[in-house]
Amino acid sequence: MPERKKISVVTACFNEEENVDAVYRQVQAVFAELPQYDYEHLFIDNCSTDKTVSILKNIAQDDRRVKIIVNARNFGQVRTGCHAIAQAQGDAVVNLVCDLQDPPVLIKDFIKKWEEGYKVVIGIKNKSAENSVMFMIRRVYYNLIKKIAEIEQIKNFTGFGLYDRIIINALKKFDDPYPYLRGMIAEVGFERAEIEYIQPEREKGRSKNNFYSLYDMAMLGFVNHSKIPLRLASFIGFGMSILSFIVAMIYLVYKLLYWQEFELGLAPLIIGIFLFASVQLFFIGILGEYIGAIYTQVKHRPLVIEKERINFD
Repeated sequence: MPERKKISVVTACFNEEENVDAVYRQVQAVFAELPQYDYEHLFIDNCSTDKTVSILKNIAQDDRRVKIIVNARNFGQVRTGCHAIAQAQGDAVVNLVCDLQDPPVLIKDFIKKWEEGYKVVIGIKNKSAENSVMFMIRRVYYNLIKKIAEIEQIKNFTGFGLYDRIIINALKKFDDPYPYLRGMIAEVGFERAEIEYIQPEREKGRSKNNFYSLYDMAMLGFVNHSKIPLRLASFIGFGMSILSFIVAMIYLVYKLLYWQEFELGLAPLIIGIFLFASVQLFFIGILGEYIGAIYTQVKHRPLVIEKERINFD
């Protein structure tokens, strides 16, 4: 008799007391329709300050399939999610957010594609009930990084999907202290199945993502997978040097021809100085992002420090 396959569902959470029970019950309902599989639901908590951990402990007390990792502090969603995925023990791992904006019911479709032989099965967010302006900005970002990345990136992919044990073992080899999961999945390769879905609006609680966290994620994608911003600085600097030389020659010739009538004035000088200064500051910022990424790699700190584990044998 073949051994029963085990699916690990990984959910990272921070101050999600309104959603943890709901996401647990929806995952439980999905696997009630898949009795041929064993499963575990691994929650990793980023040092919540509300009742999230106590709710999870009550759930775990009644259901041994629920495992909990509590971080010693908030290590951020980037590091926390990847650490949890690395701790999962299943034959396949499903990455699922806690706010229910990634529908747990899609797990059945993921498993079906996995059984067909796909090692990577991902959800593609082709539409969303979120703010239309934010969705447009995200779409522009996905299109941009897809064009400039050295490795083809996946559009409208947030990390929601199922990954075979082979993929999980490959991700562990990256040994990256600040990993960009979406890019790593693209970099590992393997033929993948894509399942489109419409992202529902968040029903309870407020998103913990702010402008800084979204910017951090976006820049992480650029820095990890493209050198074009750095080279763009060189190209623009070279181009503006040539343009400045041409403009200077035109002014010189014009001044020689119309010495008495032509006055340069301060306005062009001030505009030019501010233009060059702003371009320089922009690319110094880009350079700083790359240096910051190198600094993070050099420190080589662990993804998270765990405070507590529950229901791990």
